[in-house]
Amino acid sequence: MKKMIFVAAFAVFGMGMSNAQEENTGGYSQGDLFVTGSIGISTESTGDRKENTLEFAPSVGYFVSDNIAIGLGLGLSSSTFEEPGVVDFESTTIAIEAAGRYYVTPSSQFSLFGQLSVAYLSVENEQGAFESNTDGFGLGIAPGVSYFISNNFALEATVGILSYSSVELDGASDSTNSFDLGLNFTNVNLGLVYKFN
Repeated sequence: MKKMIFVAAFAVFGMGMSNAQEENTGGYSQGDLFVTGSIGISTESTGDRKENTLEFAPSVGYFVSDNIAIGLGLGLSSSTFEEPGVVDFESTTIAIEAAGRYYVTPSSQFSLFGQLSVAYLSVENEQGAFESNTDGFGLGIAPGVSYFISNNFALEATVGILSYSSVELDGASDSTNSFDLGLNFTNVNLGLVYKFN
């Protein structure tokens, strides 16, 4: 099973804590603009079989009211599968996402939020001379937490609990539909947020 390591959030967490001011409350209000993102690195090996995945997901958000933020994001993921005697397999995924969030206590240092997102997905697979492209869309609902470590930096975490996707291979007449409901800790995403003053 893939294990995600999010090093950027923890590195900045240490820097933020060492530079934090004594009266650090952070928080959001209407008109605030923020950028966030996460980096994921995953490696898995079984014998001579190896799988490597790199994920990068930056996004930007804007508070249209004290409790509601809207945003746009871009997700990039690249995976490689290597096994002796088998042709290497590569997969690249691009996702363009629109999201809305509702924060319970946005002006506080710590806040819970709920996120609803809609994404366009494009997947390109390559194995030797064979190439295939898949397009589709996805919907997701995820609860999350936000914690300010300074006036401008916050750590956040989301857990995907409900998702639906529909993808179709180019030239195919049928699409593949997936529905996922439940708490799955492989769907935990950690990120770092920067709020502009």
